[in-house]
Amino acid sequence: MSSFIDRLLDPDSQHRQEEEGPRPVRLRRLPGAVGWIVIVLIVGIYLATGIYTIGPSEEGLVKRFGRYVRTVDPGLHYHLPSPFESVVTVNVRQVRNVEIGFRTISPAPNPSYQSVVTEAQMLTGDGNITHVEIAIQYRVKNATQFAFNLIDPQEIVKQAAEATLREQVATRTLDETLTELRDTIGMDTLAALQELLDIYETGIAIDNVQLQTVKPPREVVAAFDDVNSARQDKEKLINEADRYALDIVPRARGQAQEIANQAEAYKQTRIKGAEGDVARFVAVLAKYELGEEVTRARLYIEAMEEILPTMDKIILTEQDDGLLKLLNLDASGGDAE
Repeated sequence: MSSFIDRLLDPDSQHRQEEEGPRPVRLRRLPGAVGWIVIVLIVGIYLATGIYTIGPSEEGLVKRFGRYVRTVDPGLHYHLPSPFESVVTVNVRQVRNVEIGFRTISPAPNPSYQSVVTEAQMLTGDGNITHVEIAIQYRVKNATQFAFNLIDPQEIVKQAAEATLREQVATRTLDETLTELRDTIGMDTLAALQELLDIYETGIAIDNVQLQTVKPPREVVAAFDDVNSARQDKEKLINEADRYALDIVPRARGQAQEIANQAEAYKQTRIKGAEGDVARFVAVLAKYELGEEVTRARLYIEAMEEILPTMDKIILTEQDDGLLKLLNLDASGGDAE
């Protein structure tokens, strides 16, 4: 380019060059100290691009020419500059959310939601249609699988969860889905979804599956509300009956125990009284055998005192000597006259 410009400025230069012959080739001078400093700075900046930091909730996946070679923990690290090595960071502690049947329009403190009918409508085992909205929380348990086996983790979890939930709802009737098996559906969905994600080696752990809204079709909402109200009344009456039973049964048992104790006490009293009567009878019998007439007379007198406690009682004895002898039982000491 410079020779062409020289020929334009000096047309005779070409003839002089032909006469003088070809010029000797000169070697370029090697760079000086400034040049070497610039080269060192450029190389240093290039090598410094391999310094990187992994956050406290992250794991670093180092790739060499696009192939995974190692995992690094949080902290300051170094890898060969691009294009030799690169690093992919994965947040393994973040809890991610997936919504099926609804979308969050605005978060707390004033949340608002919008239903997605095409996702929420599901077919039950008895051929009815129900509206189910579910929220799923998951996190990363294997960063390598999560980063290299998945293109869109959110979509994978959403599709797998929707398929699993529809399968679980399809095995229950509408009444079971709306009432007693609602929590069971959530737990079974979590277990089945985790098993499915593990089969595909997604590196995802499901933390929670929460059924947000489960309701019947709009056309029969009033009828289902009446059924639920009747069931609530039934449960209320059953609870009241249970409370009454818990109150009256212990009281009745206490009264029965009290009556049994009184009967046992009366039984023991009668037994002891009978045993005492027998002992007295045996004692009287022994005395009676020693003196029958005297004992008979004493028993007769004791019986008369018991039968006629307020009347004056005098005992006359048979006399052969013409004297009348009597025994005044009411007189002190019972002296004979």
